[in-house]
Amino acid sequence: MESTPNEFLQFWQMLMPIGAISCVGIAIIIYLIHQIRVSGIKDYKAKYDYLSVSEIKAYKIAIVFIAIAFGLVVNMYGRDMIIFDVVWFSVLIFISIAGATLVGYIGALILQYYYPTQLNKKLKKWRYMPRVNPKTGNVMRLLSEDEEDVHLDEGMRAEEDVFSVDYDVWIDEQTGDTKIEKYKGHLQALQCNNCGFYTMKIVREEIIQEPTPEKEGELLKHYKCQYCSSVRTTQFNIAKEEDYSHFKPDKNSFKKNATVEVVKVEIISSLGFKKSYEFQNVEQAEKFLNEFDIDKTK
Repeated sequence: MESTPNEFLQFWQMLMPIGAISCVGIAIIIYLIHQIRVSGIKDYKAKYDYLSVSEIKAYKIAIVFIAIAFGLVVNMYGRDMIIFDVVWFSVLIFISIAGATLVGYIGALILQYYYPTQLNKKLKKWRYMPRVNPKTGNVMRLLSEDEEDVHLDEGMRAEEDVFSVDYDVWIDEQTGDTKIEKYKGHLQALQCNNCGFYTMKIVREEIIQEPTPEKEGELLKHYKCQYCSSVRTTQFNIAKEEDYSHFKPDKNSFKKNATVEVVKVEIISSLGFKKSYEFQNVEQAEKFLNEFDIDKTK
């Protein structure tokens, strides 16, 4: 028995609130599962790693379901209609899709531009939460940049020197036990295939074919490992008529001040790129500015 347009309309009107409630429920479940997983991680470093990788991803999925729920709610408009109208139904579908897209887009913007600041505060909390020595139960102390070098091997120090990796060293001052934790650094560096450390940096770029309005160009990037001196060359395509002018800030000078606890550097480019970095002393900040290349941070 074939269904009539009016029967389809009744089924559609019955389906919308069920779908909307289900989508909201799924979004809540995703949020709760994420929070349960976070609370179940006892190790502070493991909690930090999980939050940095999974929190925004989980919230993005939840927002998708919230956006779908909003679109289904919009579809509930005109539920009192008993006669199916193709034009009205098409307009309603279009408005619901537009509304869901708008909600999803706003949510994505919040997660991309606003929430990372909040997440960074949460990550700092777990990164600098005092560690406890599992062997003795003693509270451990976080060493300063100068103190921790003696506990890092040469490769680790090389990774810190190029700002690709940042190591935190915690020490139990009563027993001498140490705990070394690895974090992502301020600048990007590739992993060296030879020594395995993230110390492979660009030392020279060579354009072997200039781009034209009709054809892409070719660029060679020459890398060198700052630890074992291994070299690598990779070829890249240059987009047509793309402006590849580099931006580098002028060298900054700092006056040494023993009372400085944190140095914050904020980089703002003419293209709207904005990012801030924090350092434990002025020497680190000055070295970072000398190494900084905005194209390697995007």
